[in-house]
Parts: sequence; C-alpha cells; structure tokens
Amino acid sequence: MSLRTTTRRRQLGSMMRKLRASKGLTLEEAGHLVGVSKATVSRYETQAGPVRWVVIDALCREYGASDLERNAVVGLAKDAKQQGWWSSFSDAIPESMNLLLTLEDEAVREDHFSCVYVPGLLQTRAYNTALQRANEVPLETAEIERLVDIRMRRQEILTRPAPPHLWAIIDESVIRRAVGSPAVMKEQLGRLLDANESPHITLQVLPFSKGAHCAALGSFVVFGSKEPSLDVVYVDFHTGSLFLEKDEELDRYRLAFQYLRAQALDMESSSSMIHRARKEL
Repeated sequence: MSLRTTTRRRQLGSMMRKLRASKGLTLEEAGHLVGVSKATVSRYETQAGPVRWVVIDALCREYGASDLERNAVVGLAKDAKQQGWWSSFSDAIPESMNLLLTLEDEAVREDHFSCVYVPGLLQTRAYNTALQRANEVPLETAEIERLVDIRMRRQEILTRPAPPHLWAIIDESVIRRAVGSPAVMKEQLGRLLDANESPHITLQVLPFSKGAHCAALGSFVVFGSKEPSLDVVYVDFHTGSLFLEKDEELDRYRLAFQYLRAQALDMESSSSMIHRARKEL
C-alpha cells in the first residue's frame, strides 16, 4: 500500500507558508532563527517528508503566531502521519477521496450546499445505491456495494460522542428529484426529516420561489476546523474535485453560504416542505 500525503500534512505546509509570509521572512532567515537549514524549512512547507513538532513550535513562536494558531499547527505536526479508517481502501480510491475523507473525519463543522443530490452524510443506503447505479460508466455489483459501504461508514461521524455540526442547505430540486423508486425516495425524505430533529444537524431547503441565488454554479462544502485559517472548501465537479484553501477563496464561499442561509426556509418550514414532497410520492 502506497503512503499518501495526508490532508494534515497538506494543511501543515500551507499554514507554515502563510505564517512565514506574514512575517516577511525568507526560508534562510526563518531557519536561522531556530537553528535549522533553509532546506528543512522548505521541506516543512511542502506536502511530503517527516516533521519535528518541536521545530514547528519554535517556528510558530518566531512567526508571531497566536496561541490558537500555534496549537493547531503543532497538533497537525504531531498527527501528520496518521491515517484514517479508510487507509485499507487507499490503493483503490482516488487521491481526491483520500483528502475528502480526512477532511470529513477531522472537521468540527461542515457547511453543505447541495443543488443536485442529498448530501452524502444524510443519504440512505438505498438512495446511494441508486446513485451508484446511475453512473455513466456501469459498475459491477461488488464495486457498487463497496462504494455504498464506504458512504455508510462515513456517516458514523454523526454518531460520535462529539460529532461535527452539519449545516446542510439543499435546493428544492434535491427533494423533488426522484432517485430510485418512490419507496426509496420516501425513505430518503424521511431520513431528512429525522435529521432535522438532531441537535447537531441544521437542515434548510432553498425553494424555487427564491429564484437565482449566489451558488447557482454548483454544490460545495466548507470543512471547518477549530482554527478557521485551516478551513478547506471542497467543490465537486463531474470531471474532478477542487480543494480550496486560500483566504480569498474561503471568504468567498463563507459569504456565499451566509447568503444562502438567509435565503433558505427556516428549519420548521423546511421540514414542512419535505413532508409535503414525501406525501406527494
């Protein structure tokens, strides 16, 4: 099994580059401050290679990082090699899924906007199976079952002792699009109704009546960390995935989510709309 770059390692490198740049130091100057080489500092800012958390801690202090930032980055350094439950699948899944699963596993908050299908963390087994069967490239039954099993395993983060808060805004088309049989869709809509009763889940529907909106180009997820500067936006396209980490990118999607949240129905009205859609099936 090949050793992949973990998302922790990616975030660590990104954060160390940001902190050094904010201080206006060159790689050589930064290394001199803590007694390591220019090459070592450079390696710590890339996505590969071992790191020593004590050096990371020292660099953060020299960069003037806040205690919150320093603790978050040191935590990343200590866990940089850690692999998740899905590591046994890593040779058979794309790198983008490896990154996605790591982000999902570590997030303290997830803000979803979905304009096509139910967010993965709220899908039923039958609904996800129907989606896998609709793939433009026909999949073998065993492969469909494997992908559905991974999806169901991912949902276990919602039943942890301290689960992330999931805020999902779904377009009305999501609850109107019949995926699978009417029975499958009824079960799925029932799952959404149950989810909106959870203290860790907020579900809103964005109705057709609101017209054009700021996220008309597609679905996205903002994975929230304890340290906001480590947040990551995930955008899924038909031909691939994007992981956005720049401050201006994060700000744009955070603002979009705020607008969507304001335009969408409140939780009670959202549940009423889902209930009506379910009765119509």
